[in-house]
Amino acid sequence: MTILIGLLNGMISAATPLLLSSLGGALTYYAGIFNIAMEGMMLSGAFFAVLGSYTFGSWQAGLICAILGALMIALIFILFSVVLKVDEFVTGVGLNMFSLGLTTYLLRQIFKVKGAFTDPAIVPVPNIPIPFLSGVPFLGRIVSGQNLIVWLAIAATIVCHYVVFKTRFGLRLRAAGYNRDCLDTSGVSADRIRVWSLIWCAVLCGVAGAYLSLGYVKLFSENMSAGRGWISLAAVILVSGNPVGIALVSLLFGLADGLGLFLQRSIPSQFTAMLPYLATIIALFIYSARRRKATGN
Repeated sequence: MTILIGLLNGMISAATPLLLSSLGGALTYYAGIFNIAMEGMMLSGAFFAVLGSYTFGSWQAGLICAILGALMIALIFILFSVVLKVDEFVTGVGLNMFSLGLTTYLLRQIFKVKGAFTDPAIVPVPNIPIPFLSGVPFLGRIVSGQNLIVWLAIAATIVCHYVVFKTRFGLRLRAAGYNRDCLDTSGVSADRIRVWSLIWCAVLCGVAGAYLSLGYVKLFSENMSAGRGWISLAAVILVSGNPVGIALVSLLFGLADGLGLFLQRSIPSQFTAMLPYLATIIALFIYSARRRKATGN
């Protein structure tokens, strides 16, 4: 029972940053943007979360700084991709490399360390105990005491689903991706909708980054996002941006990650670390096979 509880908690912890960044990716997906810069947004969010929490002694400040750090990457993406019409893929790859270099440089210049930085002055995002559930066998040990950002991720899933499918903005968002010329003709700027999708994507990726460095652990290490932005992109593609489907796929990837940690006792960590990425490759292969079968190619 203890092993199962640990595995489920590990699944939730690993799925949370994937879920948040994937929801942000879903917004840009519907807007017709192939956004691979989520990796850079998440990594910048993780670094600036630690910087803000350490500097101001507040996890709230860390969360705000994480969002601002991700927004910085998003604004550069907007400038090149939306305003200057540079290829989105090239822009995204460049921003991911820029974010990796920037956070590594700032880590060494500000904190004077290489590899990773941790300090007692870093204030983590708190866990939220639920008194009436904490004493319930099994369920209480899973639900009660989860990090605040876990609950934010659940709320974000519900809000994103409602916004995309039940609001005027969601209709315009989907129109920007499906037929931007028609949207422009109606008097609504497709580029403006695309800009807003990137801004909200950055907010969610920033919170995901903050969870990595202030919720999952209490430190920042170089390349901390470790490909999670790419996994998030795969999750978005697999379910065509559906927020509920994204939540399920994120849990699946989170389970693979948690299973990898559990298997480290008997298998070298290098192999177990591959499990989430292996699950991504398998999922994309299945998706590609289904698409070919559906199209008859």
